Amino acid sequence: MAASAQGDAATALALFQEAAREQPHSGVPYFLMGAEYAALGQMGEAEAGFANAVLMEPGLTMARYQLGLLQFSSGRPALGLVTWQPLLTLGPEDPLPHLVRGFEALGHDQFDIARQHFQDGVARITANTALAEDIHRVIQEMDKVDAIKSATPPSTTPHQEVEADAEDNHTHVLLANYQQQGPLH
Repeated sequence: MAASAQGDAATALALFQEAAREQPHSGVPYFLMGAEYAALGQMGEAEAGFANAVLMEPGLTMARYQLGLLQFSSGRPALGLVTWQPLLTLGPEDPLPHLVRGFEALGHDQFDIARQHFQDGVARITANTALAEDIHRVIQEMDKVDAIKSATPPSTTPHQEVEADAEDNHTHVLLANYQQQGPLH
């Protein structure tokens, strides 16, 4: 964890791999590898890490959430929603079911419903400030779409405007979470 925090991804990954060998039934080292790869922008390796974490420990909810987020935000929303399905059984005090419902509504362009679920989820986040910040960024992007909707002539759709904005920034709002500086864990 110290190597990751210091930006030494090679050392962090080597140590996470060693931890996976020493704790063959733990999903945590795989989750940490997935987060490290995601921070490096290596999404295939990140997805494999998160998937292995979920396979090793199906109840590792943050690994499942991150796996679903990566899938949802990389053009496979149905797969992300399937991955997230077990999170919907968590209690109402847990933020993750609310966030999953928010993404589901977002996938159907139901922004008002998505916003409410995201706000309900963020209100329940007590320790993971990075998660709350990520969801606030999603809400900000939704606000941009709403602003574009009200100012866009009928010849273009808000999605075309947002896609053009994403192309200008070279980052999808959801994938931006994986390309931030510093560790995701």
